[in-house]
Amino acid sequence: MATVLDIAKRNPNAAPVTVSDAARAAGFIEKTAELNVAAGAAPGGASLVGLTRDQLKDSLAAIGVAERELKMRVAQLWHWIYFRGAKDFAEMTNVGKELRAKLAAAYTLARPQVVSEQVSKDGTRKWLIRMPSTGPLDKGAEIECVYIPEVDRGTLCVSSQVGCTLTCSFCHTGTQRLVRNLTSAEIVAQLIVARDSIGDWPDATPPEGAFVPTDGGRFVSNIVFMGMGEPLYNIGDVVAAIDVMSDGEGLTLSRRRITVSTSGVVPQMERLGSQANTMLAISLHAVRDELRDELVPINRKYDIKQLLDACRAYPGLSNARRITFEYVMLKGVNDSDADARELVRLLKGIPAKINLIPFNPWPGSKYECSDWERIERFSEIVYRAGYASPVRTPRGRDILAACGQLKSETEKLRARARMMAEQVIGAEGIYALRDGE
Repeated sequence: MATVLDIAKRNPNAAPVTVSDAARAAGFIEKTAELNVAAGAAPGGASLVGLTRDQLKDSLAAIGVAERELKMRVAQLWHWIYFRGAKDFAEMTNVGKELRAKLAAAYTLARPQVVSEQVSKDGTRKWLIRMPSTGPLDKGAEIECVYIPEVDRGTLCVSSQVGCTLTCSFCHTGTQRLVRNLTSAEIVAQLIVARDSIGDWPDATPPEGAFVPTDGGRFVSNIVFMGMGEPLYNIGDVVAAIDVMSDGEGLTLSRRRITVSTSGVVPQMERLGSQANTMLAISLHAVRDELRDELVPINRKYDIKQLLDACRAYPGLSNARRITFEYVMLKGVNDSDADARELVRLLKGIPAKINLIPFNPWPGSKYECSDWERIERFSEIVYRAGYASPVRTPRGRDILAACGQLKSETEKLRARARMMAEQVIGAEGIYALRDGE
């Protein structure tokens, strides 16, 4: 049984909520949000950071900026907020003093609060970010965001919900209660926080000793919606956030470098492709409905056939825009030669890449990571069938920042287990130790 923490801190004396195996078996697929925030709303209503062009226009109109000036003023603010990374209206030298004073009196350029930053020995950074309160029942919910640097790219893993809608049995985030959706501004703000922290603005420098790309490009070059939450259950705010992130006059991220991962919310996949035009990733993890029903319970609503039919119809799908199928390797569960061959059969005709993910340990999980020899054998079968099948190198395991490990107010590993995780010993080693204690 997994314990779910009250990350909204609405009642510090409340008993923990639990999700039992019996509840999952009885059809406990999705969770209902405790709080609701208007789609696209600005967090706290005061900061302009993260707002869309239309929201900035409304904010300017609210302080008396004339209609004929709005387009120009929005462009000015957009440049300073999203291209220069301004933190104070006083920096906006091409904005008149009178307007700067009005802006400073009514709004801020505040970012969400960084509660903590952890840096892995492999250079991965994880931030625990507290969002401003959205009302009397919300004391500032927390989310996690992860930066994964490589020599030629820097990938930011962002969250789309506080907690998660779904109850995937192998995922740490799935054990957490769903508090609410993030607004589009809060999603964008995660990118702003990351760029602040690693010096990814013009004339800024990275912190001493930071591992960042050295190819001359932006330190954050890729975005993956693979953090906390199911993005397609927050599709409106996710699409709005992508519009801000990809705007060529501001943050300028290519949509082909933005990937949205879904566990299989079939009805929203076409909308994602047509409106956001991003790359798509599917959390598949099983090739038989009876097993996927357990691992990814949304499969009970939209089974593998429905999911793959939606993949084949995904707008823009081509060999140049392949779908990534994520497949976590669970020892003795989904890692047999027969599973690999069935995976190849299922994906026939879909331009695809299969991303094999060694299971990352987290406290209380009942699963173990497949042996390395088994992962290699699985990958070989897939590769010989003509599919790229990279094995994702676990990053940030020592700070619980790897795939499937994100969770607010992260439960602490026992001291000896944490020591082993920091030495990058696999799940089987950690659980062998725990079983022997």
